[in-house]
Amino acid sequence: MREIFAGLPWWVKWIAIPVIALVVFGGVIGWIISVVVGLLFKVLVFVALVAGLIYVVRKFMSTT
Repeated sequence: MREIFAGLPWWVKWIAIPVIALVVFGGVIGWIISVVVGLLFKVLVFVALVAGLIYVVRKFMSTT
């Protein structure tokens, strides 16, 4: 692999190839980021709902 990149200028290795990779795999990268963000949002909603439930139950139990 090093032999392939040995004769190329620095800008091809560090700019052109990553840009091509982003163009080719950009949809996949965007999909992965959206899945992760969606999952984190669902986890936060779950935690908030469980915390609210615990608060309501404790509030109700303390008044009886």
